[in-house]
Formats: sequence, structure tokens, C-alpha cells
Amino acid sequence: MTTLTIGDRAPNFNLECSDGTTSSLADFKGRRLVLYFYPKDDTPGCTTQAIAFSGAQAAIEAAGAEILGVSADPLTKHGKFIEKHKLSIRLGSDPEHQMLTAYGVWVEKSMYGRSYMGIERTTFIIDEAGKISHMWRKVKVKNHVEEVLAALHG
Repeated sequence: MTTLTIGDRAPNFNLECSDGTTSSLADFKGRRLVLYFYPKDDTPGCTTQAIAFSGAQAAIEAAGAEILGVSADPLTKHGKFIEKHKLSIRLGSDPEHQMLTAYGVWVEKSMYGRSYMGIERTTFIIDEAGKISHMWRKVKVKNHVEEVLAALHG
């Protein structure tokens, strides 16, 4: 498993996104990126998180950053999720788990005694030079967007 730390160069990526674009790390050069990984579209915690990030999008952009949410869900599922909850943020799809693995968020999890591979809810802030400036692993959704905003303003 990849273990990234603050100050590391963020791994490059190339993702198809919900708005029909393809995003790579180079697209954000000179700007900060709030990159958050979440387990699954339209589940309670992920929905709460996506709505919170959508609600804070203007404040995040005013702080000089863009936001991108990433899961392994296909673009069609992202589209339904966005429409159902009126989300304004872009969502990237990584069904092959290449980016998820590079960022160390594709991990072994367990529930009810069963082990399986899944996405660990994680948020990174990547600075203008492409380095990780902040990182939250095993994110608890409640008040997380406020933590991210405080870091952007800090």
C-alpha cells in the first residue's frame, strides 16, 4: 500500500469526470485542489459529504481551490447521484482502482467479520506546486468540510 505523507508530490492521475471532462493533476497546476475519496455514491455518509462539499463549493473556490470527489463508481452512477441530490461538484470515476491505489485509499476493510477491499474515506489538499499540504484519513463526515475550509484559510 502506498503511504503518502504531507510534503510528498501528489501522484498523477487521469480520470473521466461527471461533467464529461477528463482531469489530471496537471490541470490544477498553480491552483489548490481539495481531492476527496469516498466509498460509494448514494450511501448515507457519502451523500452527506457530497452535499456538504457542494454547499461549500463557493467558499472553497473563494479560498483559491477547486474540488474533486473520486470513487470507483461508474460515470452513469455519478450522474444519477448528482441529479438526485442536486450536487454542484465534479466527481471522478476510477473503476480500475489505479488512482485509488496510488493515493493509498484502496484498502482492506472488514465488516461483520468479513474482509473486503474498499475505499477509505480520505481527503487531500494538494498545493499549487502539486504537493500534499493537508491530509485526513478515515474521515468522519460530520464537520469535515469545516476542517477543510479552516485548512484552506490557515
